[in-house]
Amino acid sequence: MSSESTEREPLQKNEPDLEHLRLLGMFHYVLGALCVLCGFFPIIHLLLGLSLLTGKFPSGPQSPPPQLFGVMFTLIPALMMCFIWTMAILVFCAGSFLNAQRHYMFCFVIAAIDCVMFSPLGTVLGVFTIIVLLRPSVKALFAAQENVKHGD
Repeated sequence: MSSESTEREPLQKNEPDLEHLRLLGMFHYVLGALCVLCGFFPIIHLLLGLSLLTGKFPSGPQSPPPQLFGVMFTLIPALMMCFIWTMAILVFCAGSFLNAQRHYMFCFVIAAIDCVMFSPLGTVLGVFTIIVLLRPSVKALFAAQENVKHGD
């Protein structure tokens, strides 16, 4: 019976940390979903660029715009969409890793990127994530999970 009490004691000590990590993971999912939605905004420019490249605009007395505009209006939005959706995937992964208490450095780096790139929501989320990740008890949770993973 004494072994049960020693097993429950660390869990009770870490309950606030686990709850904070769970909430941060959930908010990372929300931020990732917002990133996915924002990734669709450049699609208007992408369609415009594809129309310029394929010659779908009606020709009038003026000459059609140069092909360079079509290339720019296709390439730049496509790169923006890929970048935003890649960031969304990374934010989703950070949320998952926060819930599982794994990959401490990855979560920390994504929290720092959240602060810089996704203002104002990401800034708030990133700051709170960094504050929680800097706690020694949270570092111990991540270290314990890594030790379990490696079989130590």
